Amino acid sequence: MQSLSDMEIRDLMYLEASAAAGNFTHAAKALGINTSTISRRVGRFEDELGLAMFERGHAGVRLTTGGKAILPHIRRALAELDAIRHAGDQNGNGIVGEVRLAVRMPPVGEPLRSLFSGWRERHPEVVLSIAEMNEWEIQRAERERRIDVALMTSHTLWPDAVTAPLYRERIVAAIPCEHPLSEDDAVDWKSLRRETFLVQAWDNSHSAREFYSSFMGCGVRFESHAGSKQCVFALVAAGFGITLATTSQAEVVFPGVVYRPIREENAWVQVELVWCPEAEDPAVGRFVAFMRDEARSRQLF
Repeated sequence: MQSLSDMEIRDLMYLEASAAAGNFTHAAKALGINTSTISRRVGRFEDELGLAMFERGHAGVRLTTGGKAILPHIRRALAELDAIRHAGDQNGNGIVGEVRLAVRMPPVGEPLRSLFSGWRERHPEVVLSIAEMNEWEIQRAERERRIDVALMTSHTLWPDAVTAPLYRERIVAAIPCEHPLSEDDAVDWKSLRRETFLVQAWDNSHSAREFYSSFMGCGVRFESHAGSKQCVFALVAAGFGITLATTSQAEVVFPGVVYRPIREENAWVQVELVWCPEAEDPAVGRFVAFMRDEARSRQLF
């Protein structure tokens, strides 16, 4: 028997319909084709198979013993084809799949909380997996196609990154509870630049230090730590220094740390959506479009 072609797939459908109807005329009517067509195609299939599938009579057709043995395989093949079409349709439309998201800072608080919640409600069958990385790791992972999308602050982007603005967020100072500045309702860059600043940094990543310096100039005392933001907060709580945080990060209560607003016009950070334009995964395309359109409609930037 030849390999399945489009015509042979139709033959399987004709055979299954004829067996179910017990009559070529009824089967042809159900399929919207001529009786002669279905009779001819079934006969040709039987010739190729070398086996009579049906006994023909004036009352209609009925399966032979060989036909009864083959029919379950025909139905199984048709079910598999339907499953392939269904899976292809879902994946092709981005209804199912996975979005691998890299983040430069933990996505806590608003507006990411409601953005993620809206995405999950609309696309419950798409898996969203998150990995926290520094900017160099994100750049390498994106080029190696190990991630699909990233959320990064604008000062950590590489020159040829394809991005879209997502939202702006105010910056606050994270201060030890016992620190004199904790008694102030708000602080400014002048009062902060005298302090020791704790920052996240790795051998090839000093973007946090450069970002802080852009606000307070040179001469600031920095202590770098190759750890998470939570590790930095722990050191702040222990009195080793202070750090900067976003307002969303400040929604999380951390023992021994208080957050104070910064009364400076430039005390904000912009978060960008980064993706690979060559990516063809429909689920990723839907995620990028959703996040970008939602941010625009809510005027988050």
